[in-house]
Amino acid sequence: MEIARQRRLRSLVHHGLFVVLLVALAALTAHLALEYRIEHDLTQSHRNTLSPATLDVLKRLEGPVSVTAYALTRDARGDHVHRRIEEFLRPYQRAKPDLTLTLIDPREQPKAATDAGVRAPIELVVMYQRRTERLAEFNEQAFANALLRLARGSERLVLWLEGHGERRLIGQANHDLGEFGRQLELKGFRVSSLNLALAQEIPSNAAVLMIASPQVNVLDAEVQKIRRYLSGGGNLLWLIDPEPLRGLTPIAEMLGLVLTPGIVADPEAARYGASPALAIAAVYGRHAVTEGFNLITLYPQARQIETIDNEEWRVRPLIEVAPRGCVKTGRIDARCDKSRDIAGPITIAAAFERTVGDRQQRVVVVGNGGNRDLGVNMVNWLAGDDRMIVIQPREGFGSQIDIDQVTLYLIAFCFLIVAPLTFMVTGLAIWWRRRRI
Repeated sequence: MEIARQRRLRSLVHHGLFVVLLVALAALTAHLALEYRIEHDLTQSHRNTLSPATLDVLKRLEGPVSVTAYALTRDARGDHVHRRIEEFLRPYQRAKPDLTLTLIDPREQPKAATDAGVRAPIELVVMYQRRTERLAEFNEQAFANALLRLARGSERLVLWLEGHGERRLIGQANHDLGEFGRQLELKGFRVSSLNLALAQEIPSNAAVLMIASPQVNVLDAEVQKIRRYLSGGGNLLWLIDPEPLRGLTPIAEMLGLVLTPGIVADPEAARYGASPALAIAAVYGRHAVTEGFNLITLYPQARQIETIDNEEWRVRPLIEVAPRGCVKTGRIDARCDKSRDIAGPITIAAAFERTVGDRQQRVVVVGNGGNRDLGVNMVNWLAGDDRMIVIQPREGFGSQIDIDQVTLYLIAFCFLIVAPLTFMVTGLAIWWRRRRI
């Protein structure tokens, strides 16, 4: 009898000690969960993780950033809008602790919303160094672009030459560059056309002049204006197609360009079922424009860009294509004739730089077309905004699960109450059964 009592007492002590240790372990786990936070994004497109480009933009913002969100606490469907905004900005706040958020419900504070000029159901007002940007949507692409515009400070003017059938920066035709122009505007540039037949000179406040494949000859008087612009240190982005230079030969001579006839034939494109006239680029020169750029880009009807060695310009190749291809002047196919064709790799873009007076002059020449993100990097470099050269923040993709409030409460009830009670009852039943044996 005494032995059974001692055994029962020993068992009770063991069970009690187990319960105490279990509670201590739970308390320690809860404390560690409060002190440390570990997250892993399991979504296919990693839409809950900020892209490296967005993180780079946040690092470039020196000083606090304030976000004031004007939105109803709950929308018509009952969704908690304020919580969605808080969750959206949480990764940004972890990357930049001095990014603050203020939530205002226009129904509760109508005067504050009216004074702020709020018009959209959801509007984010982002302020940095007394500059303001407004957003009617909140996704990574839109928010990162707003931060880029705030970081840029003053507006940069990008002019494109028109009047000769050039590709337009805001045009919608197939050969135009409308999406490229839209991206420049989103990044804080102001784009406008320039007709040198009407303008006396190229404006001195232009950050960059773009010439994109004129289809008719540029007049001598217009060419002289471009020469004066370049002689004064103006920056130029020149997109050259395989056709003649249309009167711009003096500009090519100023830069020391050597433009061989023909277009690039890339046998790698044929392997993927594309025309060999589509050049594939995966190798980029060491330059601020291409730093960290490792995307594959495509260039249809690309033209070789070569230069004459001179002491005036510092020239760096930017893009190389067709390492197994060549420049062909006849029929474009995947076969290269070493005795007649120029063997690859072929440089199709180059950056020029020199000092004019007290300023650095920059020119980029591309043998037709190009990648949008790489083009934005080129314009940033030409405008002198080297610190803004980043791979563009990705757009948000991937599916999203919308759970209503009732379902959330049911899930919480099951995991926080039903499951622990089930484990407790099961444990007591097992203990009672063993006690009776």
